[in-house]
Amino acid sequence: MLAKRTTKNQLTLPKAIVEATGAADYYEVNAENGRIILTPLRIQRADAVRSKLAQLGITSDDVKDAIAWARKKR
Repeated sequence: MLAKRTTKNQLTLPKAIVEATGAADYYEVNAENGRIILTPLRIQRADAVRSKLAQLGITSDDVKDAIAWARKKR
């Protein structure tokens, strides 16, 4: 199978390849021995949230405290 690189460095994956590996919105891209290797990634929203919380320095205890605060009867 062939895939042509466009002037914007984009590739369209052949349908048979996507069907064989499973559709994914994101791919990890590596180069090995002159080859381009694409590995489908299935990023879960929970992983994205955990990553953002870590970037902000928010711990699981902070989240638990915030939930407890929000659940308090006023």
